[in-house]
Amino acid sequence: MANEPTSYQVEKSDAEWREELTADEYAVLRQAATERPWTGELLDESRAGVYACAACGAELFKSGTKFDSGCGWPSFYESVDPAAVQLIDDTSMGMVRTEVRCATCGSHLGHVFPDGFGTPTGDRYCMNSVSLDFTAADDAGLK
Repeated sequence: MANEPTSYQVEKSDAEWREELTADEYAVLRQAATERPWTGELLDESRAGVYACAACGAELFKSGTKFDSGCGWPSFYESVDPAAVQLIDDTSMGMVRTEVRCATCGSHLGHVFPDGFGTPTGDRYCMNSVSLDFTAADDAGLK
């Protein structure tokens, strides 16, 4: 796993993040909270498009890598580019997990697990809906 970088491309003060993000976004993106399962608005999103960091807008996942893992959070089997996300050892809550952060701004997105059975990578990027913004391919003028 990678260690935390000393700086990110997008850096803001805690006050700036609090001003720009909703209370739920701030709790997840900046304090590593987790939204309740089955409540995220992107869980059942099935249109073609791109998922970006809700804090800085960096592109993170494409809809073609999203799959129904049955875990209650949007799941993807890979990021748009390995450099788009940062993987960090997480031993909080008495568990050993791999935290996923936006590599551009350091915001918490969720965790990745090696149980994406049946996917090309075997990975399950279990993301919080509130940490992502979705742009449908039609809305972005993409085909």
